[in-house]
Amino acid sequence: MARKDEFSASTRHIRVSVRAFYLADQSEPDKGQFVWAYRVEIANTGRETVKLLRRTWHITDALGRTQTVHGAGVIGEQPVLEPGGRFEYTSGTPLATASGFMQGTYHMVVTESGEAFDVAIPAFSLDSPHQPSGRVH
Repeated sequence: MARKDEFSASTRHIRVSVRAFYLADQSEPDKGQFVWAYRVEIANTGRETVKLLRRTWHITDALGRTQTVHGAGVIGEQPVLEPGGRFEYTSGTPLATASGFMQGTYHMVVTESGEAFDVAIPAFSLDSPHQPSGRVH
């Protein structure tokens, strides 16, 4: 069962679950620097062994500015997930605003056939205690 603060999505028997954490000790709100960590679990619920080759992230701040980040693997690794296998990692991102969101794609391959496919990383919010309160106009 997913937690209230956990975001999850499944694509082709690969489940991606994400939780974000505001890092007050690394943030400097007076200078417009807000930092989050996020913990990702990738679980293979299918029958094929897969390998994560690359990632693409779209990081959007509260003003709607989006940064796209591409890279090989995750945290310097290109994990192989056998059926029933899982891989977890923690990373982070800074923003110039007190809130935002992230979403993305893992670019994977079936190890036996070489077939490439993409796995959705669910959109998740980056919330801090410094967000302005009130209604959106």
